[in-house]
Amino acid sequence: MPVQSPISSVNDFVVRFANVNGSGSASANELFARSILRHGVPVSPRNIFPSNIQGLPTWYEVRVTEDGHLGARGGVDLMVAMNPQTWDKDVASIEPGGYLFYDSTKPMPSSKFREDITVIGVPLTAITNSTYTDPRQRQLFKNIIYLGALCALLDLDPKLVEQLIGEQYKGKEKLLSSNVHALHLGRDWALQNLKCPLGLRVKKSDKVGDRIFVEGNSAAALGAVYGGATVCAWYPITPSSSVAEAFTSHCKKYRHDPETGKAKYAIVQGEDELASIGIVIGASWNGARAFTATSGPGISLMTEFIGLSYFAEIPAVIMNIQRAGPSTGMPTRTQQCDVIACAYASHGDTKHVLLFPEDPAEAFEFAAAAFDLAERLQTTIFLMLDLDIGMNHRLCRPLKWDDAKQYDRGKVMTAEMLEEGRDFGRYLDVDGDGIPYRTYPGTHPTKGSYFTRGTSRDRYARYSEEGAVYADNMQRLVRKFETAQDMVPRPLQANAAKPTKYGVIYFGSTSPAMDEAIGILEARGHQLDRMRIRAFPFHSSVASFIADHDFVYVVEQNRDAQLRQLIVNENGIDPVRLVPILHYDGTPITARFIAGAIGDHQDHLKVTPLRKAVT
Repeated sequence: MPVQSPISSVNDFVVRFANVNGSGSASANELFARSILRHGVPVSPRNIFPSNIQGLPTWYEVRVTEDGHLGARGGVDLMVAMNPQTWDKDVASIEPGGYLFYDSTKPMPSSKFREDITVIGVPLTAITNSTYTDPRQRQLFKNIIYLGALCALLDLDPKLVEQLIGEQYKGKEKLLSSNVHALHLGRDWALQNLKCPLGLRVKKSDKVGDRIFVEGNSAAALGAVYGGATVCAWYPITPSSSVAEAFTSHCKKYRHDPETGKAKYAIVQGEDELASIGIVIGASWNGARAFTATSGPGISLMTEFIGLSYFAEIPAVIMNIQRAGPSTGMPTRTQQCDVIACAYASHGDTKHVLLFPEDPAEAFEFAAAAFDLAERLQTTIFLMLDLDIGMNHRLCRPLKWDDAKQYDRGKVMTAEMLEEGRDFGRYLDVDGDGIPYRTYPGTHPTKGSYFTRGTSRDRYARYSEEGAVYADNMQRLVRKFETAQDMVPRPLQANAAKPTKYGVIYFGSTSPAMDEAIGILEARGHQLDRMRIRAFPFHSSVASFIADHDFVYVVEQNRDAQLRQLIVNENGIDPVRLVPILHYDGTPITARFIAGAIGDHQDHLKVTPLRKAVT
């Protein structure tokens, strides 16, 4: 019996699976998460995997939370330890009073356990070897057997798990029956040999509602389809490759002519990232809606063409699924570390539009909107996802689309307008918003043509290196960027329950953890107004929010406080008033981390300094 009382909790705990990459555990672990969803209880899973193919440690964490918290919590209540390489680290991560589930086929010395946790041994290898002779079957079905044991330990309804297995192997009866058999091998053993259920239990609920369970990369790819994209050029790079793969899958369903079956899209794997963005710019110049998906190293390679898009004013959309850098960094770990690189990508004076979705639903909406923005502003638009959103399944509101929506192609001069005698200057600002008119190639046989160049030119696209002409063009680009402030998604603001002189700014994948951290901070007596930034350039309300508070915390997942830097640079704000809250070890930021960092700073502000008494 552990010296610490075992954790007792219903529909509120964290399970982590420690496996070996390539062992076939991924499908069983995801099946576990979906099984709890099928019970009507929200889950938030995260896959932590290495950047090799096979053999290194991998973890899959499932947060079970009836309250619907979708951010990482921190800590582990039940560890399913299936990897001897990481045993010590895995055991150390268990909360006091937590549970350790392991394969007890081979005895472990008592020194490998902790006195303050409950140890649950199931002879998985022995059960598997006594049932199967094929080595691969032994490896794969061991995962389903431990899933079956967890069904008994956590009081999961086996019929719901069987239903999911049936959906997964529909039409493959042999695989279906063998997986169901393995499930019951583990469940029956646990029921006969262990005290079931544990203090941790899943109870049927109805808290999932109409929300869907989808990966951010897949949602963004679907947004590209709905946004009118017909060209995708890409080069494989973790964690963005699944965007192009999902776009391919969606296009096969939605982008084929129903009568002829002809594909109405082009997906090109370029020779590298520079070639990919070049294809995107070429397709966009020709009138198509085109995009690429990449990560930080790809952005580094693309910067020359990004500068061309900015200066020649050619629409482009880049979906950047951020990972830990610099250089190769940690390819399978998450960060928000490309903010500065994308905001000012390329040499010279450049400023680019960035969109910061918080979940798959916004990834879908912002991806679709990016193509309108790219054409209205005639420039590159960055959709700033990261690995945590992109490669993990999330519960989110259903994706919505207005079938009556018309695409906004921006200022495009037609043949009719040219025939009417309209003055066409490719870089001529006709109404003060900094956005000129453009023409598509072949618009008119004799009018509306121009030379697209990356060198300095005048308002009519004529080559010029005169200083005044260059400055005039660069200043117009500034006006265009200012116009973008009112086109991009505005920040969302929420006030604390009580008046406060403190605020917090956050963005993107920090949002779920931030939402939960607010409740923790309020329980500690700290009140914070909050603002979630959803785009750059920043709306004027960002500066106003900061001006209304003595201190504003800026929460982000990178070392150098990049969003904070951008706010200071663009708004001329005293950096002392912006307190950085930084998390950058490659794991998703947690509510506990945010609440701890902000709470400690708030506690320090409340300490009254001692003053020497005057006599």
